[in-house]
This record gives sequence, structure tokens and C-alpha cells, in this order.
Amino acid sequence: MESKYINRELSWLDFNARVLQEASNDNVPLLERLRFIGIFSNNLDEFFQVRYATIKRIADARASNKNNKDNIAAKELLDNITSKVIKLQSDSSQILDSIEKSLKKENIVFIDELNVPDSHKKFLRDYFIRKISPALVTIILSNNKYHDFNDNKAFLIINLRLKSSDDIYALVEIPRDISRFVVLPKKDNKQYIMFIDDIIRFNLDILFSFFNYSNIQAHMLKITRDAELDIDDMDLSKSYIKKIQEYVNKRRISNPVRLVYDKSIPEETLSYLIKKIRITSHDSLIPGGKYHHRSDYMNFPDLGRTDLLYPKEKALNIKNFKIESNLLDQLLERDYLMYTPYHSFSYLISILRQSAIDPTVKSIKITIYRLSKNSNVISCLINAAKNGKKVLVQIELQARFDEENNIKVSQELKAAGVDLIYGVKGLKVHSKICLIERFKSHKKTYYGFISTGNFNESTAKVYSDFTLFTSNEKILKEINKVFEFLQSNYKIQHYNHLIVSPHHTSKKLFDLIDNEIKNVGKGLKGEIIFKLNSFTSYRFVDKLYEASKFGVKVKLFVRGICCLIPNKLGLSENIEVKSVVDKYLEHSRVYVFENAGDKKVYISSADLMTRNIEKRVEVACPIYQKDLKNQVLETLKITDNDNIKTRLINHKPQNKFVDNLNKKIRSQWDTYNYFNNILD
Repeated sequence: MESKYINRELSWLDFNARVLQEASNDNVPLLERLRFIGIFSNNLDEFFQVRYATIKRIADARASNKNNKDNIAAKELLDNITSKVIKLQSDSSQILDSIEKSLKKENIVFIDELNVPDSHKKFLRDYFIRKISPALVTIILSNNKYHDFNDNKAFLIINLRLKSSDDIYALVEIPRDISRFVVLPKKDNKQYIMFIDDIIRFNLDILFSFFNYSNIQAHMLKITRDAELDIDDMDLSKSYIKKIQEYVNKRRISNPVRLVYDKSIPEETLSYLIKKIRITSHDSLIPGGKYHHRSDYMNFPDLGRTDLLYPKEKALNIKNFKIESNLLDQLLERDYLMYTPYHSFSYLISILRQSAIDPTVKSIKITIYRLSKNSNVISCLINAAKNGKKVLVQIELQARFDEENNIKVSQELKAAGVDLIYGVKGLKVHSKICLIERFKSHKKTYYGFISTGNFNESTAKVYSDFTLFTSNEKILKEINKVFEFLQSNYKIQHYNHLIVSPHHTSKKLFDLIDNEIKNVGKGLKGEIIFKLNSFTSYRFVDKLYEASKFGVKVKLFVRGICCLIPNKLGLSENIEVKSVVDKYLEHSRVYVFENAGDKKVYISSADLMTRNIEKRVEVACPIYQKDLKNQVLETLKITDNDNIKTRLINHKPQNKFVDNLNKKIRSQWDTYNYFNNILD
């Protein structure tokens, strides 16, 4: 029997193939194409660290009568993933070769250790001795000692054939605190670029000068390890922070799940490595080219070639929201909507900064998930605490790969006198909310903001996210209830306006879907629009299948994973699924219900995934103000009409671009123009 669902892991790989499509697209500027190669590679690293690692755990579990089928299915899935990844890796190598040839026509030339011009040899010797050599970690691997290859780092495995005919293996770690790409002096109007790896290869004679060898070879490899967090809640002798820190340290040497290696590596060297790393039969061995850790392409230098990059658009002001004036006072009159990166993120920082010094502001409460490295948000909160404001911060220590930064930030906040909540047992706090309490003329007033994205000024430049700024007391009193739940988890709150996980999201959204079904039964129009990052909850997939069968029109804009199969006769013929991958990361979550012509519009921190609905604290907020509701709907309409960067997903063929009609509509470009035009 044919499945009603797309496997989530294979769907994720289809998403990453969409990223790779951007790297292969001749209409994308060349240096942007290189950066898409980096994004593709970084995505793949995280996939193996988390999702592949989880399946591997199942596959490695001891077979029993109860779970033997699960083990077999998991092993088959691992094989399917590996074969699909090998194909994608091969495609990415060909695309990268094509990009490098195109760059050569632009006089940007990659060279390796074998074709260094004489005029650059002295520069490379000096650069190695002064910059690279002091940062190198070089380990001589003995045959009887196990070495911990750190997670997700790139290495050169060195094979020295001594004149005594013995072999010695050494490991050289590629430094991470030096740019992977070295820009060499120009020659004949050509800009030469060299990998650090090749500069090391070029200088192996210096690095291993004290060995009497007859032959030396260097090949690159990369290890990816299981990055899932297992926190021991039963150990009461350690603090929560201590447990997180210990596991982050263990992650660096956890079980390997992938070895990517240079396919030209000698068989005996590869066999030696596999034994040394303790690769098992279910680990993914991925043959690749000479260079790995292609995520570094995300930070490829621009070389001053703005003609090979997307044009930089200036972030817009929010209509009638005067950033130079008192923002809280303006919120007393009306709500405002920020849509980054089209709007400037400065509004959010300015509200916090003004609140930090406003004598009428008494308290600030905020949730933190992911932050920029030097966060202005944190600076504002510390400033507020130093000015005597009562500041409460819920900081999520289990934000994957940001744990260390969040621990560091929490210590800074605590030192400044900020009250901290570290989490809710069994739940991640993923909501994006802030509540500001102000006393003016002896009256308490609430202000705040609710967002679909992190309060992170770095990602706000490339992630599309909605943030509602409001003084609507009905909404903000319920935001306060969320903070009460975070402080006292045993109190289950009730909400009339917000949709809050983990207690109410399923029921509330199911009720709204049922309302659309009921309206269709009355002869009214029924329509649902969801804009999501991922859609994996089978319960919600089944619910939308049900709505489709009753005639409700369903439009899904899903950037990443989608387990639903659209346009299937008798199941989902009223469902359409599209995905936009372009310059910006489509990150906002929006729920829209036709509601018999009186549309209900919500912005949310939650995707329709089981973890978001049942295992996280998430908040969806209604947009009540008519003009702001129309703004959200207009952006969705522009996305729906996109015929340049939109793919039809879970169709055959997969990731097919929609037909490009006479009028070209590129949603991210047109969205910027839309908000720019309403300023006039």
C-alpha cells in the first residue's frame, strides 16, 4: 500500500537539493552561488549530526521481537540517505567546478600547491610561518593509541613513508580561527585564491622537516558526530548549566556518524582511519573531492566584486513608526508590524534601549533562544538592570549548537542582576516574546512584541520574520500568563487570543480547521494558508487531508521538510504545496483561516512539527489591526504569485519550478517593493 506521507529525512534532503539548485543557477551572482554551496554543506553537516544520528541510534539498537522491524527499516533508511547524499555530494562537486571555471573568466583564480607561480612562493612561505604554523595542531598517530577526532572539523591525514620503509601517520587540524581562503597578491590583473589546506600542503617539508622520509602524501577528511543532547534529569547533584556544559563537551567526541574523505586516498590509509575512528557498518562513508568542510564558502571573501553579489538593499523604515521619537508612546495609538530583513531590526533594539532608560518603565520580561555573538539585545537588558528595572530573561540553554554561547550570556546577565529562568523540564522554550511594564500617571500599562524569529540582529539581515509591536492589553495580559507558566510550570494557563504550545495548539488549530470544513458545508468559501519552515506532524497532515476531502482549499508555503503529499486524487486534490528558496531564508510562520470572509491571521514561532506542538513552549499571536492584517496577507499573495524562485514540492519531478508566465514575479524582490511603496 502506497504511503500517505513523505519520509521526513528524505524530504529534508529534497529541501537541501533546492539550496543546491540556487548554487547551480546561472542567473544567481557567482559569489552568491559559492555561498549557496556553503549553505548546502552546512545544512548537510547539521543533518548528519542530528537526524542521521537519531536514525543510527535506532539502527544500532539491539534487535528484539518488539523492535526488529524498526531496526530493519532504520537500516534501510540509512542506506537510502547515504546513496542520496553521495549523489548530492557528486552534484555539488560538479557545480563547484563550474563556478570556479566561471570565476576564472572573471580573473578570480583558485590555485593549489601544485601550480603556485614563482612570484607567490615567498609570500606563501612567509604566510605559513607567520600565520598558519603557530595555529596548527599536529598529532602523530600511533598504531596502539586511540585518538579523538573532534566533531565537524576538517583534517589532513598525512602519510609519511620513511626511508626505513616504515609508515607514519599524522593528523593536521585545519585552523578555524583563520580564514579558510587566502587572498594572494594580484598578478597580471588576476586575483589568486588559495585554500589554507593547500598552503599547508605546499609547506609540508617545513612542517615535517625532522622526519627522514622518502615520500609524503596529504588527504583531507572530516568527521561528523552525533550531536543529540541527552540530559540526565535524575542526577540532582549537578546544576542544569553544568549538565548542559558537560554534554556539549562530550559532543566533541561522541559516536561518529559520517566520514567524508578524499576519494583519491590510498586504500591502506582509509582502512587505517576507519579502524582509528571506530567506524561501524552503519556509519556513512562519503567519498568526496580534494576539499571538504565546504560550509566555509558561506564566508567567502567578496574581493570587492559587488558585481558578483546580490545588490544590498537598505532596510526600510516602518510606516509612521518614528524611530527617533518615543516608541512606547507611539504604541499607545496603534500597533506596528516589522518584517525583517525588509524593515530595519533597529526598531526592536530601540524599544529595548528606550525602555532601559525610561524612568516610567518598571520591568522587562523576554525569552531568548538564539543570539548574535555581540548581542545588542543583551546589552540593552543589562543596561536596564543597571538602571534599576526588574529584568526577567528566559534563556534556552538547549538551543542546539548555541548552548555554549547561551551559557556565557546567562552568566553575564546574572552578574548584572538579571533574574533568569533556564527552562521548563521536558520542554524547550522556543517562543519569541517580550513584555514591558510601565507606570505612567499612576497607571500600569503593558507594551510588548511577539515574533516569528529570534531576537538576533545578525540573522535579521537574512531571515524573513514578522514581529508585532503592540500595547493591546488583551494580547499582552496573555503574554504575561506565558511568563507565569515559565515561572510556575504546574499552573496550566488558559488563553482566549494567543495559541500556546504545548497545551492548546493542536486543539485550537483543529477547531479552526473544523470551522473551515463547517463553512464549506454551508456553501461558504473555505480556505487555509500555512506558511512554515517545516511540516512533519502526521496528525496535522491527516487533518488537512480531511479538510481537502470536504472541499477546503489549502495552500502551503513550506521552505523545508514537508511530509504531506499534495494533489492526490481522493486524498489531497485541494492542497497545493510550494517552496521558495532565494536570497533570504524564508523563516516566518503564518496561519490564515478564511473564517467566512472575516479572515483570522496569526504569526507564530511554531512549525507544524510534533516537537513544536507537544514538546516546546510556542506562541502564535493574532493580528487584529486591519492594515497590518492586510500587510501579512499581501506578502502571502506575492509569495503565491512568485514564478521565478518557487518550486512545486512532493510532485514528480521533485523541485520543479513553477511555470514562468509573461509577468515575472520574484517574491522577495516584490515584497521589498511593496513595503517601500506603502511608505510613500
